[in-house]
Amino acid sequence: MQNPSLLVAFLVFAAVMFFTPGPNNIMVMSSGLTHGFRRTLPHITGVVIGFAFMVGAVGVGFGTIFIAFPLLQVMLKYAGAAYLVYLAVMIAMSGPPRPGETARGPMTFWGAAMFQWVNVKGWVAIIGTITAYAAIASFPMNIVLQVLIFLVMGTASITTWTLFGSALRPFLTSALAVRAFNLVMAALLLASLYPVFME
Repeated sequence: MQNPSLLVAFLVFAAVMFFTPGPNNIMVMSSGLTHGFRRTLPHITGVVIGFAFMVGAVGVGFGTIFIAFPLLQVMLKYAGAAYLVYLAVMIAMSGPPRPGETARGPMTFWGAAMFQWVNVKGWVAIIGTITAYAAIASFPMNIVLQVLIFLVMGTASITTWTLFGSALRPFLTSALAVRAFNLVMAALLLASLYPVFME
């Protein structure tokens, strides 16, 4: 271990990034309420593995593409913002399924994994990780450590938010209550776009 105090700082940074509200947390909480924990598992797995893969890919040099082609990063940022607006609308419109109605299912593993590439908060976390905390160990062990820490913390965070949404199911029994909850979640998801437009 090259710098134990930097590792502690990185753990704090990762905990703040993972456990505070953001697009992933809000979406899995809403999915936990609407679909339950078990049906949200592919979404959870896609977020955790997709994000960890992204950290590893950027850490070993994929980020140089964005340095060479900055327009690509701008395009991804706004594509991500547009997709988040779409997801917010879908969450706002969703409610509990009516008897005999097939509800729109939760996000798939691949959908959640690919979403990480347009997740604005995710990019903030990754850029901070790769630039500010690279010295936690020598390369490539620093990237391995970052990926492992993100796998563990991502699993803990996403699972906690999903369980919280699932735990609300017995209390939000009416269609009106579920619709109100999802409207709040959609508003929070839209609020998470604030950093995109303030840059």
